[in-house]
Amino acid sequence: MPSRTAFVTGAARGIGAATAARLAEDGCAVAVVDLDPAAAMEAAGKINAAGGTAIGIGCDVSDETQVADAVARTLADLGSLDVLVNNAGVLRDNLLFKMSVDDWDTVMSVHLRGAFLCSRAAQKHMVDNRSGAIVNTSSVSALGNRGQANYAAAKAGIQGLTRTLAMELGPFGIRVNAVAPGFIATEMTAATAERMGVSAADLQAKTAEITPLRRVGTPADIANVVAFLASDDAGFVTGQTLYVDGGRRL
Repeated sequence: MPSRTAFVTGAARGIGAATAARLAEDGCAVAVVDLDPAAAMEAAGKINAAGGTAIGIGCDVSDETQVADAVARTLADLGSLDVLVNNAGVLRDNLLFKMSVDDWDTVMSVHLRGAFLCSRAAQKHMVDNRSGAIVNTSSVSALGNRGQANYAAAKAGIQGLTRTLAMELGPFGIRVNAVAPGFIATEMTAATAERMGVSAADLQAKTAEITPLRRVGTPADIANVVAFLASDDAGFVTGQTLYVDGGRRL
């Protein structure tokens, strides 16, 4: 039986799925949590087929009751909750004058309210164990990005939440950090390309040209950093946001 359990949100695809798979490779049992229950179970099935231990859980992270139920299910089925990865996210991009209140509220609810609810639910069990690691997904968009007032504000909020939780939970042996991905080749960035009226391949190529490492990122690039921050190797690291963007924002 794995010695640690990870609870990863938005884990059915993209960065979340890569992170769940990587944590399973590192020996964690994984709760694959996603708004789409079928996709969560499919992703968990792939981990189990590869020799890991995982369960799939459908959950809207902005719903307090669903979060509580998902955490309870994780504890019942996997025995503990040692690592929380707040990765669930959505896009509702638009310029300010065209952005609806629903566009704003949806993004804030999933990113910020979701991270708050999951962190609050998980910390109860981490405090009892006097150990734990929380890794939040921010973004380079936290520094500002045209057409993403809602997303940028939410991702900047994630960084403030990360630092504050690190202060509050550190005395209980719980570390809280964040990763801020740059352009990562995922379904989400492909949808962005479609909205812009270009192909995903063209958008990736243009982004690579202005990135010092001359490539875009992959979900594995982020998963590797999350795995480090969740591990004992990062035992004296807390309250930090690590930009993983190929040098794009230098």
